[in-house]
Amino acid sequence: SDAKPIHTQHRTSVERRFRKVIDFLHLHLAEDLDLNRLADIACMSPYHWHRTYQSFFGESIVATVKRLRMQRAAQMLAHSTSSVAAIARACGYPNLQSFTRLFREVYGLPPARYRLQGSQPQFQCPSPPQESTMFQVSIQTLPTTTLAGIAHQGAYLGISRAFDQLVGIAAARNLFAADTRMVGIYRDDPSIVDEENLRSSACISVATDGLLEAPLQRDTVGGGRHAILRFKGPYSDMQSAYQWLFGVWLPNSGEEAADAPVFEEYLNNPRDTSPTELLTDICLPLKSA
Repeated sequence: SDAKPIHTQHRTSVERRFRKVIDFLHLHLAEDLDLNRLADIACMSPYHWHRTYQSFFGESIVATVKRLRMQRAAQMLAHSTSSVAAIARACGYPNLQSFTRLFREVYGLPPARYRLQGSQPQFQCPSPPQESTMFQVSIQTLPTTTLAGIAHQGAYLGISRAFDQLVGIAAARNLFAADTRMVGIYRDDPSIVDEENLRSSACISVATDGLLEAPLQRDTVGGGRHAILRFKGPYSDMQSAYQWLFGVWLPNSGEEAADAPVFEEYLNNPRDTSPTELLTDICLPLKSA
């Protein structure tokens, strides 16, 4: 018969439930997110739902909601002109004081100051290249790495939704190993492609192509020379590092970018790391010497 083995059916069911809840969270962050309602969306009892979620995602649903709201707030502060009060409401915090207190706890600065300087004031205006030694860029030859990923279309900062879905699926399929790497692939140039058409993929490294049925897609990165800029700080601050890499480092390096997408490797986990301590390697493929 064509029936899937029961464990595969169960795994697929768990994946589908997680994806429904993650989609719901990302679409309704401004609302009061009642935990029992989320259990209803997952079609599980609240008690079992919270334990299952925590065991798969490594954080409670309450922690996920706070992390997503704070990420959205930082993105809106960095990339929009909305007032701080409007941003607080859009992120589910009608009380401006509690929003300001929470934001300062997470990002180390109150929202208005974060908007002015980001958490990385040195990015705001690239200094002349010869003085720009604050960024370490190394050139390395990287082996080809096989990845399993979920495609995302739209603003690059919205890829967190695909990553949250990916974590749930990878946990359900037992794809995580001690040396699993988290990688984002960014296929388009945001300065020439409209935001809603930007293509990216949230990926993890995999040892084999096993268990890569939908929605996971096979991908690869690496294979050749890359310029690697190590960035420390919130993901929402990274745009200025890209401007520096392409506008200052590349023209003065004597190197030429290869016709392959930039990718990012995330070296620690936003679920247990403060945004200001996050480490990301921005990897720019180079033409061979």
